[in-house]
Amino acid sequence: MANLLKPLVLKNINLSNRLVMPPMATSASQPDGKVSKEIIDYYDEKSKGGYIGLIVIEHSFITQQGKASDKQLSVADDSCIESLKVLANTIQKNGSKTVMQINHAGNAAKKDVTGMEPVGPSAIANPRSKSGIVPKELSQHEIATIVEEFKNAAIRVKKAGFDGVQIHSAHGYLLNQFYSPLTNKRTDKYGGDTLGRITIHLEIIKAVREAVGPDFNVSLRLGASDYNENGTTIEDSKIAAVEFEKAGVDLLDISGGFSGYNIPGADKQGYFYPLTEALKEVVSIPLILTGGITDSLAAEKLLQDEKTDLIGVGRAILNDSNWAKNAIEGLKK
Repeated sequence: MANLLKPLVLKNINLSNRLVMPPMATSASQPDGKVSKEIIDYYDEKSKGGYIGLIVIEHSFITQQGKASDKQLSVADDSCIESLKVLANTIQKNGSKTVMQINHAGNAAKKDVTGMEPVGPSAIANPRSKSGIVPKELSQHEIATIVEEFKNAAIRVKKAGFDGVQIHSAHGYLLNQFYSPLTNKRTDKYGGDTLGRITIHLEIIKAVREAVGPDFNVSLRLGASDYNENGTTIEDSKIAAVEFEKAGVDLLDISGGFSGYNIPGADKQGYFYPLTEALKEVVSIPLILTGGITDSLAAEKLLQDEKTDLIGVGRAILNDSNWAKNAIEGLKK
């Protein structure tokens, strides 16, 4: 059997294969962040036939201050739960499993979207933003509030019937901002070395795990390198990944930090594989690899060479809703 076709048990989730559709923002929610017909139709089309083992729903804001863009999905209050139930059920009845990604944009948020001043770990502008706006440094009391907001969002995800929840710490958003020395210059317990900079992550994981219980799947998307000489490196991520596993994370989804979902000059399929390969040496939980994978044979080779446990295919599935079907059927022959 081809590696991509092999099932995998992730705690409470029985995946039919190793193919993952990673989170990709549709910017198609209703103005208040609730699920729209357009979003239901989109995920219905992508999940038809259950050819994708796991679908990760696009990043959804946990609080108004952390909203990244207009028409971003919301998981910020209980009124979202009913429409999210429809979304989860739509995907599951098609045969795929689904988890929801929850996020706070931090200093990547804009006042004209949120109506509020952007915040961050330190008063340092986001390196990915051209605005140059300096955020307000979060107090410890405000950090405690954000931990609570992540917890409450995870509870809503579970109530909506999703198979798991994913905490977003990549692509230059708030948790990535705490993780990266580019934007975290704090001198309290939330700053300093790698262990200090992941304190907020560990508090969130603990709060989420206690809230959703031991049997619900909790994953984390980690921007495992900033690809910047002063930013995070794979050595930081080895330390972080070990701590995340200890804290109760069931699955790590590996991507870039302030480099975003790209690496400058990368052209090989699965270009984040040096990160997953290194992390596989230090953790026993499964890893998802993404990064420009457009060919099922390339995906198969990455699994065969044990670079990763699961393969995330984004743009190819975005551009062609039959990609997964063609890939899976092709490998069965």
